[in-house]
Amino acid sequence: MKVAIAGYGLEGESNYRYWAADKNNQLTIIDQKQPERDIPSGAATIIGDEAFEKLQDFDLVVRTAGLAPRKIKTNGKIWSATNEFFANCPAQIIGVTGSKGKGTTASLIISILKQAGKRVWLVGNIGLPPLDVIADIQPDDIVVYELSSFQLWDLEKSPYIAVILFIEQEHLDVHIDMAEYVAAKANITKYQTPDDILIYNQSNLYAQNIAKQSRAILVGYPDAAKAHVSDGYFYYGDNRICSVDALQLIGQHNLDNACAAIDATWPFVSDISVIQEGLHAFTGLPHRLQFVSEVDGVKYYDDSIATTPSSAIAALRAFSGPKVIILGGSSKGADFSDLALELIKHEVRAILIGDEAEKIARACQAVGFSDYEIINNPTMGTVVNRASFLVQPGGVVLLSPASASFGLFKNYVDRGNQFQAAVKALGSNSK
Repeated sequence: MKVAIAGYGLEGESNYRYWAADKNNQLTIIDQKQPERDIPSGAATIIGDEAFEKLQDFDLVVRTAGLAPRKIKTNGKIWSATNEFFANCPAQIIGVTGSKGKGTTASLIISILKQAGKRVWLVGNIGLPPLDVIADIQPDDIVVYELSSFQLWDLEKSPYIAVILFIEQEHLDVHIDMAEYVAAKANITKYQTPDDILIYNQSNLYAQNIAKQSRAILVGYPDAAKAHVSDGYFYYGDNRICSVDALQLIGQHNLDNACAAIDATWPFVSDISVIQEGLHAFTGLPHRLQFVSEVDGVKYYDDSIATTPSSAIAALRAFSGPKVIILGGSSKGADFSDLALELIKHEVRAILIGDEAEKIARACQAVGFSDYEIINNPTMGTVVNRASFLVQPGGVVLLSPASASFGLFKNYVDRGNQFQAAVKALGSNSK
């Protein structure tokens, strides 16, 4: 076939390797800008602003996840690594999606299944490139696939177990509108059969509406008949599993994530003690309410992954007592009204940075929250130093921006790493 590799980042590299394995394929790398990654020697390329509109002569166009199918002009088939994996994976797949919590929930599922002695694979956004490992996956293995809306956009097959976490406004800088975003998420269950399982956040309206369209067995969480928390313990129905203290993650939202993970693994795990061990074995992911250091009696937490208002709200609720929260960054089309209302409920001061600072400030003004300040063109060192001055003794400084990182930082990882470095420098200066 004549194959176009549309978009050449990390996933594009994996796609190239996979389709290049068949020597009968003729591959061309397509991108709007010169890729930062090394292009294989001798590879054909089409580079330029209109590159994705020049694909009429290809049999197959393999799009990278963040490339909207509507932007591709071709008379061939539009395909993706996700579709290729789902079409050919011999093992059962647990797919996890939502606006936030995907990585944590997928990791908890993996941890429980590993404790149960299962051979498992974590692929997708947080794990390995799926096509790099598909040849090694056996029928009795279990695959946990973290799925963004971009990967679900044109999905043609749904997983055996689909997990839909909390959904809110997200990626509206890429999706046309919220309806398109939610429709992409809904594809995780669109092709499920009555023998498949859909686990969904039943407190979230978007997840509820998707569940109503599903033909799968519906499992809402948390639910007294399934996974839930009662009197400080995790339960599955009447089966008491363990104390919530077994979970080494903070915040109510992580109790919910754990319930989703318990529901997702219940069909595979019969021993309750294994679930307890799996929950306890997972200690968290970088930049997700990650404890950095305590300096002069103040605890600093890196929650750089929090690029939506609801994730910042969840972070605020994870701590009692005085706080300073660092908010702002580049735009993803979010509405900050609920976040502003949440700020009123806390003993908190907010530092606002980035392109979204003024928008967050207007949301705060609208609800009467005035304990904020804007720092223009800051370095992370400046922000952390200011936060350390504002925070009360015994309090918490929380980087939970509710916004994307671009503009001031390369990505959320860079933002989190710079925060951690600034905190460590603060600690050194205080000695």
